[in-house]
Amino acid sequence: MASVDELYLHRALELAARAEAEGEVPVGAVVVLGNEIVGEGWNRPVGLHDPTAHAEILALRQAGLHLSTYRLLEATVYVTLEPCPMCTAAMVHARVRRLVFGAWDPRQGAAGSALDLAHCRAMNHSLDVFGGVLSEECGAQLRNFFRRRRGQPAEGPRTPDGTAHSSTSK
Repeated sequence: MASVDELYLHRALELAARAEAEGEVPVGAVVVLGNEIVGEGWNRPVGLHDPTAHAEILALRQAGLHLSTYRLLEATVYVTLEPCPMCTAAMVHARVRRLVFGAWDPRQGAAGSALDLAHCRAMNHSLDVFGGVLSEECGAQLRNFFRRRRGQPAEGPRTPDGTAHSSTSK
């Protein structure tokens, strides 16, 4: 049985697929308060000509409008990729309680990988962070997107040790 976190991350994966269908990097985000989705977003910086149109920012904006407040106390943000510094800082400023994400981003992640703005002492709030939930599914979606963009075949399923299954038989 899937956990509640996995269920909401599956919705974020669906939104990420929508981003990919629009030619954007496949990242999706959902904001949940109680048991209700109050905001959703998918990457749209290319289509909207807006460098701030990341999935998390769009989901936070929608949640704020839905709730008529920018304070998202007790909310959880679910996102398929570890948020960048801009998105993590926005969650801190919104006072989001929890962040749950799928794939780690060692180059630009700001919730524990490259940076840890989620727990920065200089900030006025910190997030409870749960990374790596559905990491294989979230990571595969991103890897396959970039492989296709480079004209390479998408990867198949992986073995438990993380290596790809061979597509040829002996």
